[in-house]
Amino acid sequence: MKYLIMIWHNPKSRAIWESFSDAERAEGWRAYAELNENLIASGEMVISEALADPSQGRRVPAAEGQSLATDGPFPEAKEQLAGFYLVDCESYERAMEIGAMVPESALGLVEVRPVLAMNGPDM
Repeated sequence: MKYLIMIWHNPKSRAIWESFSDAERAEGWRAYAELNENLIASGEMVISEALADPSQGRRVPAAEGQSLATDGPFPEAKEQLAGFYLVDCESYERAMEIGAMVPESALGLVEVRPVLAMNGPDM
């Protein structure tokens, strides 16, 4: 079963990261490297990526058979998606365990959601 583990950020979490010393940031990156290595070793990692700042995104509205990329408008949100893990693991509980290993989970900024298969929830 696949689960998307979404890592959110907001101005408060950004300020916390920016207040860290170089050693504290290195510890944060080490935690991610360790999580990645463990998920690869267990065979649960499908993919993990960080996302660029939302200001670099484009909205693609499609109407009447045509699409037009624009700089917005984007929905108002104080939290933005910063990155994700797509994992394939045995249960929702295991996906929640993995989500709890993401450093941002300490700030309440990690969300785990099952991936829907084409014929319904892959649960």
